[in-house]
Amino acid sequence: MAQTLCIYRNIANRIKLNLNQLFKMAILNPRSLVFLAFWLAAATALPAFQGLFRFPGISSDNKPIAGDSPLQQCDASESQLLDIRLINLLPNPPVRGENLTISAAGKLSKEVNEGAYVDVEVRLGYIKLLSQTYDICEELENNDVNGLSCPLSPGEYMLEKSVEIPGEVPPGKYSIVARAFTVDDEEISCLTGEVLFPAY
Repeated sequence: MAQTLCIYRNIANRIKLNLNQLFKMAILNPRSLVFLAFWLAAATALPAFQGLFRFPGISSDNKPIAGDSPLQQCDASESQLLDIRLINLLPNPPVRGENLTISAAGKLSKEVNEGAYVDVEVRLGYIKLLSQTYDICEELENNDVNGLSCPLSPGEYMLEKSVEIPGEVPPGKYSIVARAFTVDDEEISCLTGEVLFPAY
């Protein structure tokens, strides 16, 4: 058990780097559809047992999102600035050591300015592997994300991105909750998802 926990902690440290790379690619800007990185983080990270252990994002207030994906919109009864209309994953579910292609579409209803942020929580069973806040505009400034920078304008957005799923992801059911907010704490989007990586 101790050895397994040590392995998961090592993976968690590695995943933090992967999450940063993913956010640099997409998650931290609505034009890239905030949910992309949300899912990518879940695909390379670790989650919770939905039926046994409840945490923010796993609730009856979730709403399915059109397309071929296990992602759901959380806080669905709340007003959100990003209307996520479609998410497709290929393959679904993701496969270790293979590329994952994410296609997404949505509409941003309000400008997003400096100070916007996203809170991300990743769990594996009862173990919280990651709980971190990312500055959306800072990530856009530090990384080339389709040339985007704050402020992000309202409008329709489409995205397709491929990433490699590490072959070293340990078996388990991974869950993630990601909530993005404006500088004034208006909710941009909330996404939750789970992915099961079977035993090797």
